Amino acid sequence: MPRPLEPVSPALRVALGVSFFVLFIAGWAWLTFGGHVARIFLADPLSMLRDGWRLIVEDNFLVDILITIWRVAGGFALAAVVAVPVGIMMGAWKPVEAFLEPFISFARYLPASAFIPLLILWAGTEELEKLLVIFLGSVFQIVLMVAVSVGNTRRDLVEAAYTLGSSSGGIVRRVIIPANAPDIAEILRLVLGWAWTYVIVAELIGASSGIGYMIINSQSRLATGQIIFGIIIIGLIGMVSDFLFKMLNRRLFAWRLA
Repeated sequence: MPRPLEPVSPALRVALGVSFFVLFIAGWAWLTFGGHVARIFLADPLSMLRDGWRLIVEDNFLVDILITIWRVAGGFALAAVVAVPVGIMMGAWKPVEAFLEPFISFARYLPASAFIPLLILWAGTEELEKLLVIFLGSVFQIVLMVAVSVGNTRRDLVEAAYTLGSSSGGIVRRVIIPANAPDIAEILRLVLGWAWTYVIVAELIGASSGIGYMIINSQSRLATGQIIFGIIIIGLIGMVSDFLFKMLNRRLFAWRLA
């Protein structure tokens, strides 16, 4: 039995992670090939791969994947550009926090999907509507999480900067932002995963392209293999983006890991 919080070697971490996927696929194959679940409800792994290959070769599914990635990247980048500065201001200046926090706390509980009918009325069914769904689903979460992180900045660093003659603006630029940059980057990495749920919801309603559009079309035809393939593609893209985000954070903030 490993001890709590004891780290594992990189090789063991990879082996354990791969073993879970192997067991998962084995259980899936046992359920479907063994006849325990009807294939109309759950396609077997081989059928899923055949349906996925057909989507890519015959239905130009790669274009749908690229469109969805663009929507996630665009909406999330817009949310980050707005939310990070607002979150820093809320965490650094208590009057700003007192002014904005009640509204942010209220707005972050509003599901982005509830705004889709209004956004379709305001922006139509084109790309702007999809970007706004992702923006609304991400921006309030980022603001509050960044504000909490900045608000927990070590007081001794701030007091030391005041002692050395820094102004309030200088403390924010030279102490608060550098001290919290790794945590802010981690917050963005986590919220990026949520953005994927919002884009799929946006594509399920009033869309003519994207992974979500393919999934809802496949549902109407009971093509469970295509549905599962679309879900797996979302997971793979998310896993790759998460890995790239972690790698970038390690390079940018290597001093934090030392």
